[in-house]
Amino acid sequence: MLLLASTLFASCRLLPFAGLTSTTYIKGKEAFILGNNKHGKFFAKLKNASNTTLTVWKCPIYGGRHSPITVNPNETVKVNVDRDTALKIENDSDVQVAVELVVKGDTGLSMGYKN
Repeated sequence: MLLLASTLFASCRLLPFAGLTSTTYIKGKEAFILGNNKHGKFFAKLKNASNTTLTVWKCPIYGGRHSPITVNPNETVKVNVDRDTALKIENDSDVQVAVELVVKGDTGLSMGYKN
């Protein structure tokens, strides 16, 4: 009984820090935008699980974009994202790509696609 209670306590204690994990698919000539809403800082570990190069931008929700990162096939990058800033993952190829994401910090983030 003590072991069960300890395990339950440990798993509940870690839930707030679990973050979110996702494999996201982006069609050709589209972009996936994470966090295009008011939010706190977050950290993203992003793996390009495809055979084509991607570009990642930091886009403040009030306009503009900066800090481009080129992510080669099977490469993993880590990105710190400021509050009220979106992460835009662009797929400039003609084929669908897969991106593996692990996000920690503020995970109350909007998610969407853009042509």
